[in-house]
Amino acid sequence: MKTSLVSPCKHEKTVTDPESGEIICRSCGLVISDKIQEMRPEWRAFTSQEADDRARTGIPSSLARHDMGLSTVIARTDKDASGRLIEGVMKSTMDRLRAWDFRTQAHSPTDRNLRQAFSELDRLKDKLSLSDAVVEKTAYIYRKAQERGLVRGRTISATLGAALYIAIRETGMSRTLKDIAETSNVKRKDLARMYRLVVLELDLKIPMIDPMKCIARVASKSGLSEKTKRHAMNIMYDVVKSGMSAGKDPMGLAASVLYMASLETGENRTQTDIAEAAGVTEVTVRNRYKNLKSRLDSLAN
Repeated sequence: MKTSLVSPCKHEKTVTDPESGEIICRSCGLVISDKIQEMRPEWRAFTSQEADDRARTGIPSSLARHDMGLSTVIARTDKDASGRLIEGVMKSTMDRLRAWDFRTQAHSPTDRNLRQAFSELDRLKDKLSLSDAVVEKTAYIYRKAQERGLVRGRTISATLGAALYIAIRETGMSRTLKDIAETSNVKRKDLARMYRLVVLELDLKIPMIDPMKCIARVASKSGLSEKTKRHAMNIMYDVVKSGMSAGKDPMGLAASVLYMASLETGENRTQTDIAEAAGVTEVTVRNRYKNLKSRLDSLAN
């Protein structure tokens, strides 16, 4: 690695030794500087592919952390960098520093609120098998709701559940409001009210739920075969194309279409089994099935 620094012997040619960190005059061998900035990465790469992929060290920044992953962390260990046990005086000093470091990271009510909310979000991520994209989107919506003051006077669980449902709708996952309510221990009525408030205050445009994705979920829960599921998707395509799905609950519609497909393929599934798998009532499946059957028959004729 060459540079154009001027040495005392008036020669402009210098060479940099990256191993010793020295800048040396090529003509007279004078060490011009022994303190250069380390430009190499701190990580090791064992293949050329790893060297191309890696760009930084440490955990990535994330909206799903109260500090976005940018604050310091003092490890809870009694050993120094060499692996030797630290003395008692130094240990008490480190304990004090660790306590103050923790306090400074959550000194405001906003930080404490975010810490509690994102701790619950991490728990919901495992229970609902959420992707990182959904978690990041949820954290973004929750931060926006907190900036507008929507969390004040309301529970963190309800606000976080509403933000999570909005993120699920925007990313197209097949999770219902009932699933989030059961997992977060919040009443569905309270969750729905908070969802409407967040959508109204943040002026969000929520896309409709794709009933095709609901078919795969209900079919797997009720134990239907792949043949029945494929046949149900063909029926659902005709239902959506004809406009019969407008204003209908996607889970109830998927359950009715699967019940219709199971009758046509010869699989013995009762309305109760499919209704329980979809989380709707038997009356919903029965009424929706009769309506779809009559309208599809009229279209065929």
